[in-house]
Amino acid sequence: MAEGIIIEGTSKEEKYTSLLPQLKALVEGEEDLIANLANITAVIKEVFGYFWVGFYLVKNNQLVLGPFQGTLACTRIALGKGVCGTAWKEAKTIIVDDVDTFPGHIACSSASKSEIVVPIFNHQKEVIGVLDVDDDVYATFNETDKIYLEKVASLVTSIIGK
Repeated sequence: MAEGIIIEGTSKEEKYTSLLPQLKALVEGEEDLIANLANITAVIKEVFGYFWVGFYLVKNNQLVLGPFQGTLACTRIALGKGVCGTAWKEAKTIIVDDVDTFPGHIACSSASKSEIVVPIFNHQKEVIGVLDVDDDVYATFNETDKIYLEKVASLVTSIIGK
């Protein structure tokens, strides 16, 4: 288990590049999915200072709140509802610069202004959850976040079933 995360660089890409191998090392050897998801959310929030970072997991045909860092969150989200439910239904990453313009956005917190949601797949390529990251600043997320948070989601896929 790592004692801490050391981030080198100042750009978003440099931070992600420095972070990914450390996340991998952090989850190696730990078999509990919830423990790993909890640490992943804590590290992403600490490194980037985002408003909210968390996982929703598919259970009984709905997304159910999993480990997260941030303010109070919505507990359950239906398929196709809000940004999380839409990313699940469409099985693709969604970036929203202004959550108030997203049709059917679910406002778990009125402080949230922008959002990125990345689906997490099992080994059979089925969506089993999403990584949801919100910020209290408009247009926070971009293609760099998409690329690297999809790598984080792939890391989660790699530890499923171990």
